[in-house]
Amino acid sequence: MIFPDDFLDKIICGDCLQIMKQLPSESVDLVVTSPPYNLKNSTGNGMKDGRGGKWSNAALINGYANYDDNMPYEEYIKWQRECLSQMMRVIKGNGAIFYNHKWRVQGGLIQDRREIVNDFPVRQIIIWKRKGGINFNAGYFLPTYEVIYVICKPDFKLAKGANSYGDVWEFMQEQKNGHPAPFPVELINRIISSTNAQIVLDPFMGSGTTALAAKQLGRHYIGVEIAREYCEMAEKRILSAENRTESVGNFSLTCKNTVEQTSLFRPEDL
Repeated sequence: MIFPDDFLDKIICGDCLQIMKQLPSESVDLVVTSPPYNLKNSTGNGMKDGRGGKWSNAALINGYANYDDNMPYEEYIKWQRECLSQMMRVIKGNGAIFYNHKWRVQGGLIQDRREIVNDFPVRQIIIWKRKGGINFNAGYFLPTYEVIYVICKPDFKLAKGANSYGDVWEFMQEQKNGHPAPFPVELINRIISSTNAQIVLDPFMGSGTTALAAKQLGRHYIGVEIAREYCEMAEKRILSAENRTESVGNFSLTCKNTVEQTSLFRPEDL
């Protein structure tokens, strides 16, 4: 694959680490992503024993399309740190990573993901306040937020006026989406529009929300997703936005020419 022709404005079906290693260093302005949370590797909760979580029909009980979300903890930490290292390599000197994750209680203690982000230049934590789900454990209160780690290169600056948003954002989860844990488009729109980034990477693209938001804002995107089912879902979402206006938050933008700018890559193409 050749950068940028084989990457820019594409949904690439493949392993995120292998794909990112093919990107040149300092070739991306912004990374916006949310990895699998490893929820089924648990000390015991509703997700582990089959009672489900906050998503409709408890979709994550079955994991993702081709990933059970149940990796040994130390292996998961190592994998995510390798992913973050590649993200850091590919962003420019004024770039940033918006890395969404979920804190949870394990063995009676908070698991705040510090093992993943330690030694990375975390500048800020944004609280994404969203609707709570179900808590089967009487030992702690119902969680109603996730965190977005803003991990920056030294010269990163927000777009003009974006600092007025503050660091607690309230957005509802997206409900009408075949992916078990989709980003709300409004949340990604807020992130991308708060920067001057022209090329946005999401190495865990899922159903394509980052690509859709980037497209709406006139930015380029690179999407990586290992599950063919979700790659096809992302393609359909982008195609359905072609030549129609979508309102996202305070934005109303027209998406055009999506067909010519997106193509689906299979692992065998690499």
